[in-house]
Amino acid sequence: MKTKPDLSFWKLWNLSFGFFGVQIAYALQSGNISRIFRTLGADPHSLSFFWVLPPLMGIIVQPIVGTLSDKTWCRWGRRIPYLFVGAAVAVAVMCLLPNAGSFGMSVKTALIFGLFALMLLDTSINMAMQPFKMLVGDMVNEKQKAKAYSIQSFLCNAGSVMGFLFPFIFTWIGLSNVAPDGVVPDSVIWSFYIGALILILCVLYTTSKVKEWNPADYAQYNGVTETKKEKGDWFTLLRNAPSTFWKVGLVQFFCWAAFLYMWTYVVDAVSETVWGTTDASSESYQDAGNWTGVLYAIQAMASVLWATVLPRFKNIKIAYAVSLIIGGIGFAMIPFVHDKIVMIIPFVLIGAAWAAMLAMPFTIVTNALQGYGHMGAYLGLFNGTICLPQIVAALCGGMVFKLVGSHQSTMMIVSGVLLVIGACCVSLIKQRKVAAQA
Repeated sequence: MKTKPDLSFWKLWNLSFGFFGVQIAYALQSGNISRIFRTLGADPHSLSFFWVLPPLMGIIVQPIVGTLSDKTWCRWGRRIPYLFVGAAVAVAVMCLLPNAGSFGMSVKTALIFGLFALMLLDTSINMAMQPFKMLVGDMVNEKQKAKAYSIQSFLCNAGSVMGFLFPFIFTWIGLSNVAPDGVVPDSVIWSFYIGALILILCVLYTTSKVKEWNPADYAQYNGVTETKKEKGDWFTLLRNAPSTFWKVGLVQFFCWAAFLYMWTYVVDAVSETVWGTTDASSESYQDAGNWTGVLYAIQAMASVLWATVLPRFKNIKIAYAVSLIIGGIGFAMIPFVHDKIVMIIPFVLIGAAWAAMLAMPFTIVTNALQGYGHMGAYLGLFNGTICLPQIVAALCGGMVFKLVGSHQSTMMIVSGVLLVIGACCVSLIKQRKVAAQA
């Protein structure tokens, strides 16, 4: 197997730059979906069910995109065509979703329309997001892989900051943050419009700057043999996956369940603890929604800063576990904070967990997969460790919500407990720098 060449900083940057735009779209989705559906009239007890679709589409789409892109060789590359198509569909849907309440439909019809639009949006975002992870796995050597994923993490968080802040910024410059009952405010609608524009521009940049290897070069650099190519079905791949794949997946299960509950209930939790209301039709609730976007942005910025601290840990497992525990403490603090400025502190701590979740799992797993071939299919399947826990958490959300007394803020304590359990599971991981080669 030929050694992959070192890439310059800007080549590493170009591999992931489009991720900036994709992450703006993802931030707008994760930061505003509960707010949008609550505004349309969704009941808090059924709110988590609206979050089943995003991970469900991810667990279906990501392995398909990974597997198909492993076999796609054309003049534009193997990963980039899927990236471009996914981004194009996402742009169209981003212009429709926030208008679900503006077409004169009944509450039920608006919610169904919103669900359908959300399904398309998450499908397209997943289709656009996964190729960036695959490009790093395909083209970056082991020495530079951590740096490449760090750049991707930086762009991810930078895009998140922008996406989360959009509603707050547009309200500040004069767009209305209130609207008639059942209608999404202009501050949110225009956030999606501008996010869609940035997304397509960023993806166009990456597709114009990145040239993927041809099949022969890819095989030489990644140690893929014809024997490995014959054994490409998902069950065979999962059966032959290294144990690290599954142990990191266990950690992922608790981490992503925790964050699913944050995305579902945190707008109501902040509104409940700081503004004293969970009435989605009130101006206070919409103010809480904007401030939650600011808190998400602060979380993302804290994640960027913590990402610079993580390499200073001599043991990556300790860094991973400590980060998750810090995030768990942040979640547990939310119900006890009643000032919107002080609320910044829990989200700074949550940022530490987010930084570790973005960088470490893919670094550990792609190192373990080196020499196995089918990198795209494996990473698509590994995405199941992100999607499956969210599906389980979403389906159980209504029951858990009732068990904790139907208080959105208490759900943040549930998230904190889940992160601490994930931190304990890190001890099971045995790192494997280089997998056995044929």
